[in-house]
Amino acid sequence: MKEKAAVKTNGAVSEEDVWNQLRQCFDPEIPVNIVDLGLVYDCRLIEKNDGGTKVEVKMTLTAPGCGMGPAIAHDAQSKILSIDGVDEADVQLVWDPPWNQNMISEAGRMKLGMI
Repeated sequence: MKEKAAVKTNGAVSEEDVWNQLRQCFDPEIPVNIVDLGLVYDCRLIEKNDGGTKVEVKMTLTAPGCGMGPAIAHDAQSKILSIDGVDEADVQLVWDPPWNQNMISEAGRMKLGMI
């Protein structure tokens, strides 16, 4: 049984819907969402022949050895799949380019006390 959709889109999925869902994902050790941390490198929506939408996301972690990586990627995938109209989500962990603190958004820097 599919979970009830968290985001109603009337069947038309927008990239903004996906980014909003990704902003609900957090690294458990850092109180800033993965978007504001600069961990999401790419987000693509692909219209499938059957009318559904596939979302492909490439993201990284603050450190390659982060043990929470699979859990964070799974959380992102689950949040994306909760969008009405999305029937497939592929979240890939990538390491190029390597993440650095310059990728954190202004909002993220403020939350972390860096500004």
